[in-house]
Order: sequence, then C-alpha cells, then structure tokens
Amino acid sequence: MTKFLNRPEDAVTESLRGFARAHADLVHLEDQPRFVRRKTLTPGKVALISGGGSGHDPMHAGFVGRGMLDAAVPGEVFSSPSTEQILAAAEAVGSDAGLLCIIKNYAGDLMNFEMAMELYDGPNASMVVQDDVGAAGGSATVGRRGVAGTVVVEKIVGAFAEQGGDLEGCRLLAESVAAATRSMGVALGGCRVPTSEKPNLELPLGEMEIGVGIHGEPGRRRGPITSADAIVEELMETLLADMQPKAATPLLLFINGLGGTPPMEQYILYDAAARILDAKGLTVARSIVAPLCSSLEMPGASITLTALDDQMLALWDDPVHTPGLRWGV
Repeated sequence: MTKFLNRPEDAVTESLRGFARAHADLVHLEDQPRFVRRKTLTPGKVALISGGGSGHDPMHAGFVGRGMLDAAVPGEVFSSPSTEQILAAAEAVGSDAGLLCIIKNYAGDLMNFEMAMELYDGPNASMVVQDDVGAAGGSATVGRRGVAGTVVVEKIVGAFAEQGGDLEGCRLLAESVAAATRSMGVALGGCRVPTSEKPNLELPLGEMEIGVGIHGEPGRRRGPITSADAIVEELMETLLADMQPKAATPLLLFINGLGGTPPMEQYILYDAAARILDAKGLTVARSIVAPLCSSLEMPGASITLTALDDQMLALWDDPVHTPGLRWGV
C-alpha cells in the first residue's frame, strides 16, 4: 500500500467525513444519500449545485459556501454521483427561487443530473461546461470535456446568485462564462485510484500526454517531455487559436495543478503563459495559481483562460468563503 488508506473502498466516505469535520463552520455532510451542503442556506436565493466523481479535490465539495455552491454531490472516485444523491441534494437546497445545476460534460453526469431534474419538483435549469480543448477533435461521443473551467463558472455565477440574480439570469450568465472559457492539460504520468494497483495512464519514462483529461483520458498527442516554455507554448497556442480573444479583452489566467505538481512548477508555468500573453499584447486582468481541479496525485497541470467582460470581472472579485476558495471576507 502506497497511499494513506484504511480500506480502499472506504476512501471517499472517510475523506468526506474528515472534510466535513474540518470545515464544520461552512458545510454539512449528509450521508444517506451522500452530498455536501452549506451549513447555513440563504432564503430566497437561487441555489447552485454541481458534482461529479471524487478525486478532483477541492472540486466540488470544496466550493460549497458563500459566493459559490449551495450543494455538491460526490460520486466514487472518477465516477458520477447517482440520481438519488443529486435529487436529495436538490431537495435539500432548492427553493421557490429556483435551482441551477452546473454539470461537467461527462456521460454519467449528464444522464444522472437529467434524470434527477425530471424527478425534482421545483423550478430548475441546467447548463453544461465543456471547456477542454485538449482531446484531438473533441470526444467522439459527447464533445469537449468539462474540467477546470467549471470552477470559474461556479465562482462567477455563485456571486451573481448571492447578489439576488434570478434563475434565468444565472443560467444565461453560466452559459456566457462557459462560452468564454477554454482549458487544456498536460500530464507527465498517471494517478492510481485507491482500489487499483495500476495507474490510469501509463507513460514511458520521459514522455508526456498533451491534452490529457482529468481522468487520464487520451489527449492530442504523446511525446518526449520538453522544456516548460515549450510545453506552455503548445498549450497556449491551442487555447488562443480556439478562443480568438480580442486585444482589449481582459483575461483570467488560471494555472491548475493536477495533484502531483508542486507550487514551484505551477508558477514556472504561469510565468511562461503570462510572457506569451504579453508578447501578443493581451492583458492578464486576474490570475489564480492553485490545484482546484486535481486528478488525485497526477503529475500534471492545466491552463484555463477566460475572456472577462465588466460584469464577470466584478463578480470574480466579489467575496467568496468556501473551504477551497476564499477572498474578500
């Protein structure tokens, strides 16, 4: 055993139990069926819920709190939460003001959130985040994956909901933020889920996967590891070609660690990306460097760019108080 575990099959349960106790001032864990909600709900506010497979900490449970989510629904590692879990979370936090589901573009998440909302008796809307441009041509089945850009959507729309935005306004804003966001990742190796003895991505020594997904899905290409500058240049050229930002548009530059990349290396990647944007006359208006959408202990990182308008910029700056993200309070 090379992980801090008791029984591998209990990893998610025990981790969530520890998480809820450590952040008992902010969140409450419901166990049957399992979801995490705000300790104190705000009456009359549009409720935001999200969820997905565990192992991407702090996403999503770490973003439950003021200015972001009202509830998060964690499945097993890299597996979608059940319809029963999602419905229970919706019923716990939803209100007459409405409920917005923020869904990452994975087949299991899409199916189970859709089924839960068919059963939910209350005003609701859903939107799908598909920010990952990494896979060659996108997925053959459902299109682009939802990855770290989901955090940006949750933060901006969470602030809008906190300020009293209505359900349709929250949905439209979520769609706008998602449309303005692109992400792409790279891995120098895989990770190992608690119940497996093999990594989910096996790379020969000295090779990398460009465009890797957050579950270790194949990217655009595999090849020898090069310098940080060269890796970032490839990621940034792909992101900017897809995004086509105007020169005057303020950008959010988000370097996301995938779990096994130390802060020193994350800031090296940030420096390289910022220099590229400077050279192209593009403006970095806001920055964040942190492992907010990880993949267990995967040695890798992703770059997310969001083209911000004035409203998005102000909502990004709005106070947030969650276990995984906090400023202005």
